[in-house]
Amino acid sequence: MTRLYAEVIGDPIAHSKSPLIHNFWLAEAGIDADYRRCHVTPDELPAYIEARRADPGWRGCNVTIPHKRAVLGLLDAVDPLAARIGAVNTIVRGADGRLTGHNTDAAGFMEALQPDLARPSLLKMARLIGTGGAARAIAHALKDAGFLVVILGRDLDKARALLAEIGESDETLAAPLGTLATPSDFVWDDRGGVLDLVVNATSLGMTGYPPLPLDPTHLPPGAIVYDVVYAPLETELLATARAGGHRTIDGLSMLVGQAAEAFALFFGTPAPRGRDPELRALLKA
Repeated sequence: MTRLYAEVIGDPIAHSKSPLIHNFWLAEAGIDADYRRCHVTPDELPAYIEARRADPGWRGCNVTIPHKRAVLGLLDAVDPLAARIGAVNTIVRGADGRLTGHNTDAAGFMEALQPDLARPSLLKMARLIGTGGAARAIAHALKDAGFLVVILGRDLDKARALLAEIGESDETLAAPLGTLATPSDFVWDDRGGVLDLVVNATSLGMTGYPPLPLDPTHLPPGAIVYDVVYAPLETELLATARAGGHRTIDGLSMLVGQAAEAFALFFGTPAPRGRDPELRALLKA
C-alpha cells in the first residue's frame, strides 16, 4: 500500500517548521503518513504540480513564499474563499487526481485574536504591512471581522488595489512602507474602547532578510503587535513592541492555526490539539 504524505513547498523552505507540526499531529492521531519539506523554485513549480498530481500517495501541500498566487493557474478548482483572497496556501489532491486550492491563512491568523474579538469595541482598526499572499488573506479576514484596515506596502498601487479588493474605496488608507521608518509627530487620541492591531505580513525580519523599518512612534498606545514571521521567533519588531509595553503575538500562532486547518483537509480528521502547549514549546526549542 502506498504510504501517504503531504509537504510544504517554497523558495526558500529550509526554515519551515510545518513538518514538525504535522508530524507531531500525525503521531498523536496514529496516522501512518509523513509530512516533508520540498524546495521548489518558481521555474520548477509547474513540473512539481504535474508530478504530484500523478502520485496517489500525495495528499497535497502547503504553499509558501513565493508561490501563493502563482499556483492559482495550475489547479483544477479553487475554494471560494481562496478565490476571493486571490492566494492559495493549501493544495489538496482528490482521489481522481484533481487539485483544489484552499486558503487556511485567514482562519489561522484570526485564531489568536478570538478572545479580543469577543470583547466589545467602539472601533477595530488594523495597520497591515504587506501586499503579498499572506497579507491578502489577512486583509480579507480583518475586513470580514469588522476592522478598518490601513495597508502599507512598498508598492503603493498594490496597497490601493488590495484595499479595493476588500471593498474599501478610501485610497487614503493606503500608504508607502517607507513612512514607517522615520519618527512620527502624530498625536494619538484617546484609544479607550479601540482595538488597535499592527501586523507585519511581509518577509522583512525573517532570517536572511532585512528587518522591518518601523519607528515605535507609529504604534498606537495599547496596540497589539502581530508578526507573522516565525524564523526567528523573536523579531526586531516584536522586541521593539514589547519594550514599549505592547502585547505581542508571534508567528507561531498563525503557523499552528493555519496548519490545523490544512491538516484536516489533507488527512480527513481534525488536528489533535490537546498537546498544543507541548507542541509550541517544541517549536520554540
